Amino acid sequence: MGTRSLWVGLHRYVGLALAGFLIIAGVTGSLLAWNDELEAFVSPQLFRVAAPSPDARRLDPLVIRERLQAAYPHALALRVPLAQEPGRALLFMLRSAPGGAHRTAQALPNDQVFVDPYTGRVLGERKWGDLSQGMKNLMPFIYRLHYSLALGVVGTIGFGIVALLWTIDCFVGAYLTLPAKSHRTHRMAATRRRRPWLVRWWPAWTLRRSGGYRLNVDLHRAGGLWTWAMLFVLAWSSVAFNLPQVYEPAMKAAFAHQPGLESLPRLAVPRPEPALAWADALSSARRLMAQQAHEHGFEVHAEKALIYDPVRGLYRYDVRSSRDVRSPGGNTRMAMDGASGAFKGLWLPTGAASGDTIKTWLTNLHMASMWGWPMKLFLCVLGLVVTVLSVTGVVIWERKRRARGSASTTRHMRRARAL
Repeated sequence: MGTRSLWVGLHRYVGLALAGFLIIAGVTGSLLAWNDELEAFVSPQLFRVAAPSPDARRLDPLVIRERLQAAYPHALALRVPLAQEPGRALLFMLRSAPGGAHRTAQALPNDQVFVDPYTGRVLGERKWGDLSQGMKNLMPFIYRLHYSLALGVVGTIGFGIVALLWTIDCFVGAYLTLPAKSHRTHRMAATRRRRPWLVRWWPAWTLRRSGGYRLNVDLHRAGGLWTWAMLFVLAWSSVAFNLPQVYEPAMKAAFAHQPGLESLPRLAVPRPEPALAWADALSSARRLMAQQAHEHGFEVHAEKALIYDPVRGLYRYDVRSSRDVRSPGGNTRMAMDGASGAFKGLWLPTGAASGDTIKTWLTNLHMASMWGWPMKLFLCVLGLVVTVLSVTGVVIWERKRRARGSASTTRHMRRARAL
């Protein structure tokens, strides 16, 4: 078996193994490109609000958090959304409170609460991803399918392995589109060599005027070539999301990275309530972030969230800065002590370390969280391209399998007649 035949076999059988997974990922990914819009369309009662009057003012998010904490004493409201979009409700996430020395934490019936920012009224709740609650969890369930086949940790790792194989297969598939060495007569081979190599490769990028099986082959090959760069981005970023135990060592071996805020030490015993009041923490966070912006040469454009981490006893302050590529939202992060308000660390999405810059671009391209609706439309179409490539690959394999079976039957019949 020649080298090319070996790669053909690898591409064929890896593609067959991945086809079902990639069809699910492609279809769900096309929907998730419009996640915010579809969430608001499916559940307007949770996501959409109207100002009670033209001059109505929104409540302070910290005040809303205090009210929620009082209304849900068996839960912890540890994240305060600071970005307020016109016409959108505020989303607060809850987590189980510690159960005490001899009791385990109780599971919450719901872990997301939607609040009217003008009145503080609770619009509704849901257990994220629990489809038994009805249509309000449709998009979260689609996300679970996309990320893990809704199978939890096992599905997450499984999809990570699929993404790793897909990444490798991106390069194998591209190699197989290159012009093969000619095995024809010397005169014909010499004629082919006189043609520029790119000219000989160009047919692989085109759809010829033919239908049926030939069209399947052209769609599979040309579709993969024209979208190859973004297919690789989707594949490798999926490894980053689902299989960090592979992605991180590989990327850290080649590129510089900042220490992540998760590397900060944990407390011996978690501290559910911060010693520093939330209002004081936000004031300190704004001041410290302004200092960091001045020292590191970036601008703060908008606040995103203030979060308390009881495991480390830290506040985290997230903003959108000039180092972000994500919009809206942002991933510029700062940590400070939950008791003293002392600065503990800063993480910048771009410009500080090449490895972090690469990951920021990979993950934000994957989630269509930049460049507005044109990028969402592009990712939506790309998800359908992934589906088409998977389906056409299976069709090509099935056609060749039947052809091999027919050829084998013909050979047996000829041998039988010769006896």
